[in-house]
Amino acid sequence: AGWFRRLLQKPKPSSVETLKSSHSSSSSPSSSSSSSKSSSSSGTSLATSSISLSPVSAVDISASDSPRWDKTYDVCICHSEGDVGLVEELVSYLESQPESFRCFLQLRDAVAGSAVVTELCDAVQNSHCWVMLITPSFLQDPWCRYQMHQALAEAPMANGRTIPVLKDVDRKDYPRELRNIYYIYMALKEKSFRQIRDTVMRYLQELCRSSTKTME
Repeated sequence: AGWFRRLLQKPKPSSVETLKSSHSSSSSPSSSSSSSKSSSSSGTSLATSSISLSPVSAVDISASDSPRWDKTYDVCICHSEGDVGLVEELVSYLESQPESFRCFLQLRDAVAGSAVVTELCDAVQNSHCWVMLITPSFLQDPWCRYQMHQALAEAPMANGRTIPVLKDVDRKDYPRELRNIYYIYMALKEKSFRQIRDTVMRYLQELCRSSTKTME
């Protein structure tokens, strides 16, 4: 009877201790043979992975209900005829990304027989972002400046939608209308292409994030 009474009076482990115990077991490495160094690096990569997969930093812009599909194009490329070769490379790069960005390229996507002004305005209105390849030829082309003004009329405060890219142009020649917008300077083509891709991606993610908050 004495030992049975002592057994009943034995204190139960606290809930905090139970939580600590379960947390400790779930965090332990799966292989006891791993060195402490490899365990540490494994923990770091795990932490990085969990951050990138969190809802705040990773947004599925390709979901069927994404506001991305509200417009025909993700990117409209505004350029002069003299820069067609470089623009085709940029479009090829963007369209080959995992996100399969939808680009408007005037010589390829404009409807034959349509008025140039109509096509330019429709392309601007039906695109999320506008990349402006500002080169010496761009500055001399009245159609490029017209398209630039159309884009600014659509989004006067830019909001990440207007993406100026300078190439072979001095800073003093940067269009006055764009002075309140940061630009990408194209020195290394591959790096600049990546910056353009990241900027478009960031805008689309912000668009999806804002849409989700509004729905909530």
